Amino acid sequence: MHLIDIAVIVMYLLGITFLGIRIGKRIKASSDFFMPRRFGKGMMMMHAFGTGTASDQAVIVSSASFKNGLSGIWFQWLWLFCTPFYWVIAPIFRRLRAITTADVYALRFGPSVAVLFSIIGVIGLSLKIGLMLKGAGALIDAGTDGSVSSNFAIPVVALLFVIYGAAGGMSAAIVTDYIQGILTIIFSFILLPFVLHAVGGIDGVRGLVNDSSKMSLVAPDKIGIFFIVAFGVNSLFLIVSQPFIMGVCAAGKTEMDGRFGFVVGNLIKRVCTAAWAITGLAALAYFIKEGTNMSQIDPDRVYGQMAKEFLPVIFPGLLGLFIAALLAGVMSSCDSFMISSSALFTENLYKPIREGKSKSHYLKVARAASIMIVGFGLIFAFSMDGVVSGLKSWLKFGAPLGIGFWAGLFWRRFNAAGVWVSTLTAYFCWWMTTQSFFISFLKSLPFEEKLGILRSAKGSQVVYEPWQIVFYLSVAIVAGVLASLFTKSPDEKKIKCYHDLISTPVREGEIIDEPCTLPVGTLPAKRRKWFAGTSFEICAPSRVSYIGFALSWAAVAIMIFGFMYIMRP
Repeated sequence: MHLIDIAVIVMYLLGITFLGIRIGKRIKASSDFFMPRRFGKGMMMMHAFGTGTASDQAVIVSSASFKNGLSGIWFQWLWLFCTPFYWVIAPIFRRLRAITTADVYALRFGPSVAVLFSIIGVIGLSLKIGLMLKGAGALIDAGTDGSVSSNFAIPVVALLFVIYGAAGGMSAAIVTDYIQGILTIIFSFILLPFVLHAVGGIDGVRGLVNDSSKMSLVAPDKIGIFFIVAFGVNSLFLIVSQPFIMGVCAAGKTEMDGRFGFVVGNLIKRVCTAAWAITGLAALAYFIKEGTNMSQIDPDRVYGQMAKEFLPVIFPGLLGLFIAALLAGVMSSCDSFMISSSALFTENLYKPIREGKSKSHYLKVARAASIMIVGFGLIFAFSMDGVVSGLKSWLKFGAPLGIGFWAGLFWRRFNAAGVWVSTLTAYFCWWMTTQSFFISFLKSLPFEEKLGILRSAKGSQVVYEPWQIVFYLSVAIVAGVLASLFTKSPDEKKIKCYHDLISTPVREGEIIDEPCTLPVGTLPAKRRKWFAGTSFEICAPSRVSYIGFALSWAAVAIMIFGFMYIMRP
């Protein structure tokens, strides 16, 4: 790596850290640290993009596309079909007037569920931080040809975002996300034309790879329709149970800022995902053209290897800027996750047992918790086998708690027992699918082979992951419903407060002194309900909700068919 490249990386990382520290000097209370509520559409768009986008994803998608072809795009496009629902979700989370997502669970289901959510949330975000650091390490290692090892890069990157994130909180995360998001977008596309040019464009890729299945968005034996649908549904449960979702939806100045930012920021990410997928496939064509022994190539290093191969010949410093930009994506996600998990620990685990302390005390605890959580993330990063397997584990880890959110939103009868039973049942069922005795049982079923329940992996049989998802979600939902029906009904006052909040928009300039409460003197808004007189609580969507939902689906369709058109024979 050229000295100019190293200088660019160092200058960028130090600059973004300094900016975060400067922002941190304005933070006086934990509410400012966790939920500032003052950012416009542009900031919220880049916050949603930056929080959800990191170099580990570029590494994952390019790695999967290198191995499986264009169908590898679904390792990040799995959320594509969730995007229209973001338009509906954003105002709900904002109107709940919470600091953390656990506050919502506490209101709807009680303190025990808030503790459950907080514990699972902290572990899940630590796992995600570890996953992103793992991807960053692979990128740096490959991009520098091993001169900067992943073992060195991972803790350094972690240290830097801890410094500015712990100092500046969510405000620092959002401001730095804006800068880092722009760089990530630019450099997601800057590598692609050079790799394509080296192999003769899309037609050259098609000729060199010479495998029609790798040019398809669907690979029936690997990433087929069933795979996409199952993980897509799983993602809809996962997204609402993520602790960082509160900041992405509620930190805007207005409800529309949150909606616009959440949807558009994620659509931009899916466009970048297309670039990563094509880069991974073009890399396969490039190595075939060069006569490289494929068994010697680590798919997780492919994206970094392409950067090292092509960018330095353009001009010195471009490789450094490329690596800095993708590290920006890691830092912009990790800082938000760190703050969100810190909020869970401080607000929902620490405060209940240490009440009555000063604002400065809780702020110190929050900053200390940030460091502790990243420490766990580092442990996960060094213990993971690979980024793709790590992503699959994380996808399944967070989804069970989403059952409680959706059921509690639409059915008044769903209670704390239902959340506990559904969550624990889902984890138990997931564990069951990994056990040899259960796999032997499935093997004995007469319809197993026809349905493709089992697959071969590393010399042994495992449950095909979409069937894993179907099993643990369906059994958990049924168990949660039954548990709610056979136990005490939830507190009607809390249920009323919960739905009053959801129905009442946050006014401009509204001061939220107490989480999950309407300001004194504010009357709950009246909304027309479907299935009135039943235990179902489904409000008729507003015109803005209908229009935004429809336009979001149109954007999804344009993206999919546009990509298919570009990659057509």
